[in-house]
Amino acid sequence: MASSLEFVQYAVGQLSGAGEIRYRAMFGEYGLYLDGKFFAMVCDNQLLFKDTGAGRCAAPELALAEPYPGAKPCLVAENLDDREALARLARATCDALPLPKPKKRRGEKKGGI
Repeated sequence: MASSLEFVQYAVGQLSGAGEIRYRAMFGEYGLYLDGKFFAMVCDNQLLFKDTGAGRCAAPELALAEPYPGAKPCLVAENLDDREALARLARATCDALPLPKPKKRRGEKKGGI
C-alpha cells in the first residue's frame, strides 16, 4: 500500500522542530531530507528513521522494522503527536549521518587529468 501525501505532509509538519524537512516521492513512497541528508522515509503511512546509534539513544523504546522486504531495518516512530521527541530523533539521526556526496555536473568525467 502506498503512503498518502496527506500523511507525509502531516509527518513533515510534526518534524518541523528539527529544521527544514523536505520530502521526495520515491517508488510510490517518500524519502525525507534534513540538511540535505536522507534520514527517514514514509512507507505504508509509517514514519521510519534510518537506524543509527544516536537515533537509538534518542529513542530507545522504538522498534526496528524493514520498510519493505529486504531493506535495512529502520526505527519505527509510533507516536507522531510528540513533536519534541520526533525533532530530537530527527536531529540525532541526521547528525550521525555523513554529508551527501556532491553530485557530478553533467558531462563531468571522474578523476584523471
